[in-house]
Formats: sequence, structure tokens, C-alpha cells
Amino acid sequence: MNVKQTTLKAPVTLVGVGLHTGSQVTMTFKPAPENHGYKFQRVDIEGSPIIDADVDNVTDISRGTTITQNGASVSTVEHTLAALAGLEIDNVLIEINGPEAPIMDGSSMPFIEEIEKVGIIQQDADREYFIIPSNINYEEPDRHVEMTAMPYIDDYRVTVMVDYNSPVLGSQHASLSSISEFKSEIASCRTFCFLHELEMLLKHDLIKGGDLNNAIVVVDKVVDDEELEHLAKLFNRDKIAVAREGILNNIELRYQNEPARHKLLDVIGDLALIGMPLKGHIMAARPGHAANVAFAKKIKALIKKEKARKNIPTYNPTATPIYDVNGIMNILPHRPPFLLIDKIMELTQKHVVGIKNVTMNEDFFRGHFPGNPVMPGVLQVEAMAQTGGILVLNTVPDPENYWTYFLKIENARFKDKVLPGDTIIFRCDLTAPIRRGICQMRGTAFVGDKIVMEAELMAQIVRKS
Repeated sequence: MNVKQTTLKAPVTLVGVGLHTGSQVTMTFKPAPENHGYKFQRVDIEGSPIIDADVDNVTDISRGTTITQNGASVSTVEHTLAALAGLEIDNVLIEINGPEAPIMDGSSMPFIEEIEKVGIIQQDADREYFIIPSNINYEEPDRHVEMTAMPYIDDYRVTVMVDYNSPVLGSQHASLSSISEFKSEIASCRTFCFLHELEMLLKHDLIKGGDLNNAIVVVDKVVDDEELEHLAKLFNRDKIAVAREGILNNIELRYQNEPARHKLLDVIGDLALIGMPLKGHIMAARPGHAANVAFAKKIKALIKKEKARKNIPTYNPTATPIYDVNGIMNILPHRPPFLLIDKIMELTQKHVVGIKNVTMNEDFFRGHFPGNPVMPGVLQVEAMAQTGGILVLNTVPDPENYWTYFLKIENARFKDKVLPGDTIIFRCDLTAPIRRGICQMRGTAFVGDKIVMEAELMAQIVRKS
């Protein structure tokens, strides 16, 4: 039985303070449709720009994870995303009226508690996991960071080891044997910092929202009474002391290895930026946001490669096409020598597959690299656009009465030469619902199982006058 995607039953709002900005911020988690994923929306900015929680949008990892898109940013997103991933929620829109997620108590638990008040509902679409196919390794030798994703098809497991050469922390391990245990084992573990880091942040007028209720402060040096009195004044405390465990006595540890558990929480939050839930076992030694994000990018690149491989269309020359060249000319206004596709082999409401047989007697070969015939890249894009045009015109009952105009071509990449004798298979997939005759699609061109070209296209159909 397939696992279904989930979202929230109703909106839920939290109010808190940003750790570094010190500003009060309101954050509302809203239900979202299937295949929406996690998105933040800056409702305090004109136009309310949306920021996809995507590892490719990470712009800063110096004091937490910051994502930026459409001219807007949200920082310290990792605890929020860890809560959503830990609850196995797939689709949420997070409205926020400031540049930083609220720190709350420094853990993911406040988010989880509020979300559970409204509850979670199943949706109709199946949840798609990325199952780690083989070991994926990432290293930073200078910082002794090692991260590995290993195959484990039954669940999402994470094991973390931290070692800061600190006599207080020593080496700590934390493990999560199943993502279903996140709430009970990991969610309540708070962020931590060393006293020398705290002093540096204060000196640079950062952690304006820190009040010693939302972080474990590890004392990694000898501290005199005068310095403790100074810290007490800064944080509006009567008195601060160093507890026996070597931490400030502002809070009691919830677990002996709470710092390691919080690092595990950060790993889950940062890896949520991959964009789909994982099945596998993550092992991380001395992870941090920089390593987590780099590791997430490596996994996402593999996902993209695997998806491309799965989407490679097969072409059987003897199969009856949906449209032959005559059927295509009944729909498209193009004619030889500018009609650049020969067959349509697949056509649904969401994708189309077209065929172009490249022969030496093509008109363009007479003037393009004579003696070294290579199909021009712009004509590959045109052939892809014609294939996509069939997809757009398939949405109206009388396609012969419409023109197709392409509005935008982005991220076109040419990965290999197309030569006489090649058969190009063009596949175009919708990337958004068609609205007001405007269609957005992603196109990929294959020769055999090799990608030769890809691009993102936007087209509009207009009724002929």
C-alpha cells in the first residue's frame, strides 16, 4: 500500500523572536496542495514573494541556514523544516512577516506542539521517496567532517557524532532509528554554543533575541565572577553560574547528549531542503550547516540524475504514432523546411514525446559547418518548442484555429552534438498548470539514453483572428 502525501488540517500561527535580529515575528503554517512541498512567503514585503525551501536557494550558512529567492530571504529555517520532516508532513506554505524564523526555545518542539493542535490530513497523491541506491559520501578533511548516506529501504535513520575537542562535551553520539521517533527523541533538543562564541556574537551586536532560555551555553574556559555578572546583566538575570556539567546554569540539560541530538535535528532540517523524503541511513561525523547543505546538494544532484534516467523515453520506430507528419501539419502552422518534428509518440495532459530524424539532406547542413555537420542548437530548441506546441494545443478542441507563441526560453543547455543519422527524442513535461493559455514546461532531448539538450520553456496559445 502506497503512503499518501500529507498537509495540515488548518492554519496554525506562532509568535516568537528571531535569535539574531531580536525582532518579534509571526509565522503561520498553512495547508498546501499536493506536490507543493515546503515554501516560505514573506508577507511583510510588497508582492509577498515566495521562497522555495530548496537547497539551491541557500545563500548563507554562517549562523544557521538562510534561503533566498525572488529578492527575499528567510534565515534560521532548519528547526522549522526539521519539525515538518520529523512529522512527515509533505506540503506546507509558511507565511512569515520577518527575515528570520522565531527561535522559540531553540528546538523544534514548539512548532510540533502547535501543528499537532490542528492535526495532519492525508491527501490523494502518493508520497515519493528517494531511496538511497548506494553509498553517497561527503568529506571536509580540514575540518574532519565526514557524511555518508547508505542504502536502507525500510526507513529514514540518522546517526551523528560530534567532537569539539572540549573537555566539557567530549565526544557525543546520537541516533534516530526511525523518523517516526523524531518527536520523542530529538525534537526537544535545543541549540547550543560555546561561551567564547556567545561573547563574540554579543560583541558584534548579534543574537539580539537570545535570552538564555533558548540555548545551551557550554563553558569552555575559566570564567571569573566579574564576567558572569556582566553576562547576567546583558541577559537580565540576577545571577549566572557555571553548573557542574560545565554549562551555564541558565537551563538544565534534557539529555546528557542533548548537543549531539540537536546536531542530528539540524541534519534532518537541512536535508529537508533536498525536496523529497529520504529512505536510507545518514551517518554524520562533526556535521554543521555548511557540510549539511553541501551534502544535500550532492544528494539532490543524484536525485536529478536518477529522475532523468527514469524519464528516458523509448522509441519503437514500428509503433503507430499519435500523430505522423501529416497529423502534425494539421495542428502546427509550420511547414518544411521549418517543420522540425516527424512524429508524436506520446501525448497526455501533462507531457508529450516527439521524434526528429536527423538526416544529411537537411537544408541547414548545407550552410552550417560544411564538412563537419552538426545540428544547430537553436534549431534543437525550435524542434523542442514545436513538440511542446503540440502539448499546449492539445488543451483546446480546435487547435487549427490557434497560434502558439513562445514567451520565454530559460536554462537551455547543450550537452552533446547532434549529428546526421541521429534520432532525437524530445520530451516536454508541464511544470505548472496551464492558466489563461500560458504553459510552462521542462524539455529534455535524448539521443538513445543520452541527454543532448535541455531547456525550460513558456508558451501561450492565441486564437487566430
